[in-house]
Amino acid sequence: MNAPVFTYRSTKDGQVLISWQGRTVTVLRGASAARFLAAADGADDDVLQQLMAKATGNFKRGNEKGQRHGS
Repeated sequence: MNAPVFTYRSTKDGQVLISWQGRTVTVLRGASAARFLAAADGADDDVLQQLMAKATGNFKRGNEKGQRHGS
């Protein structure tokens, strides 16, 4: 399995910080953070990666399909 590209952590004040390769790229607050945490609860690694990609907007660029091999 590949190493996770996205990671997240939640703060005491209810924010969710989503990082890509160690850099914070998105901060979710309020209802968005609550929805993300509810969906992430109990999700496996692949689903978590998709949730974080979608939350950061990378999902819209087609990155959710993985890397293409070859030329």
